[in-house]
Amino acid sequence: MQRRKFLQTSSLASLTIGSIFNTNAAKAENDAVSAPATAFDLTEKSITDLQQLMRDKKYTSRQLVEMYLKRIQTIDKAGPKLNAVIELNPDALILADQLDKERASGKVRGPLHGIPVLIKDNISTGDRMHTTAGAMALADNIYSKDAFIVTKLRDAGAVILGKTNLSEWANFRSNHSTSAWSSRGGQTKNPYVLDRNPSGSSSGSGAAVAASLCAIAIGTETNGSIVSPSSVNGLVGIKPTVGLWSRSHIIPISKTQDTAGPMARTVKDAAILLGALTGTDAQDLVTQESEGKAKKDYTIYLKTDGLQGKRLGLEKSALQGSAAAVALLKEAVEVLKSKGATIVEVDLMKEIRQQTGNASFQVLLYEFKDGVNNYLKGANSKMKSLDDVIAFNRQNEAKAMPFFKQETLEMANQKGDLNSAEYLEALKKSNGLSRTIIDNMLKENNLDAIIGPTNGFAVCIDLINGDYNNGFSFSSPAAMARYPHITVPMGQWHDLPMGLSFFSTAWHEPQLLAMAYAYEQASKKRKAPQFKSPIVV
Repeated sequence: MQRRKFLQTSSLASLTIGSIFNTNAAKAENDAVSAPATAFDLTEKSITDLQQLMRDKKYTSRQLVEMYLKRIQTIDKAGPKLNAVIELNPDALILADQLDKERASGKVRGPLHGIPVLIKDNISTGDRMHTTAGAMALADNIYSKDAFIVTKLRDAGAVILGKTNLSEWANFRSNHSTSAWSSRGGQTKNPYVLDRNPSGSSSGSGAAVAASLCAIAIGTETNGSIVSPSSVNGLVGIKPTVGLWSRSHIIPISKTQDTAGPMARTVKDAAILLGALTGTDAQDLVTQESEGKAKKDYTIYLKTDGLQGKRLGLEKSALQGSAAAVALLKEAVEVLKSKGATIVEVDLMKEIRQQTGNASFQVLLYEFKDGVNNYLKGANSKMKSLDDVIAFNRQNEAKAMPFFKQETLEMANQKGDLNSAEYLEALKKSNGLSRTIIDNMLKENNLDAIIGPTNGFAVCIDLINGDYNNGFSFSSPAAMARYPHITVPMGQWHDLPMGLSFFSTAWHEPQLLAMAYAYEQASKKRKAPQFKSPIVV
């Protein structure tokens, strides 16, 4: 969860680049005349680009994996030391070899076949990697099974390259935390300006994709944790309708708001990943709501005229922000108009705040306790409850809590069960009222979507004082309502990116993707990071 004020030294575990290259797995036979995997030339390469390289036999999947691993060593663990990757998959090269053999035999599973992917370290995998949510307390947790979306990812032919760092416990540990820091993984940096925060909680995924440490990545969101790091890392991020992707075997915050989602450099790449991981899961009953609504291929909705005739509600409070942010927003509005959209000013944030108050945070406290306790019961860890985690942190305070404490964990642990009157009332306000407010605004103004800046520019990393407010934030309405939300690069100021948000009612991913793609193609605001030194030196 992206922690907002109004709501309240790293290693690759035991794995190194060298240990993966020295694997004893037999290398797949390959007759391709390939370029050597010593030089890195995959910067900003899309899924389509990588598939073409493999079709042309310029690279195999194994060579792509090798190149990304070397990139991680050069950029993430040395050089700028982004610290985005918390652990590498010791089986990555073995998986790539298997997929290369399939391709050589004429079998290609789809657009993700052989594509290296990084996933957030709260998503369980039934392999040799750990699943810890960045917490030292869960450093022993090698889970016994894949999350449903990981199974889908493997079935699609993707190579899981490793796991990314995150804000510990998805930014639900303390009211004074620093985003992108975890006790297991340390602090992740923003690849655009290195003393800036890549935002939370899917910080490692955001920084990794931005810096071309992988082609695409998966993040998770409760309130802003996909769209915020996507915005400040110059990415396309999709928070799907809750239920489009399964949440089973993902370390949770909230059963009503949580979802995983794609983080990519282009709308097309995000759309490819979105469709590949849809499906109903018997262990996550909310996914049944996606039957007849989920699509296997969202790329068919990507049209350059996707804004023609659309009516968009512009959040007018965003026009009162910093001069630089407002200038980018006004420029984006002109692009939208030029592509055929009509803009109508709306005041959604005021109504959401007035009617829902602090209800969402109360919901999260109750659901976090319930969800974490249930997850830990099936985990391969000594931690079997939230009580255990809190006790571990107290006993290991110097290492587990050197900068900020665990007020949020303790607040959650004091809550009752999900039959509590306080919880049920908060849920009505948070989820029920927010959906009604958004739906009424869309209907009354005949809108196709609501737009605004995703959030402010990246703040400086501050481990002493924690995060500070960077101005406007637009994640809460769609998050509380469980509605889809897409952010697309809107421009930069002093090399710091900012995203433009599109959100609408449930299951409107096709319509949002069409609009987001049309804007992306008309504006072309994505720029690769240059790993700049601090702005003030």
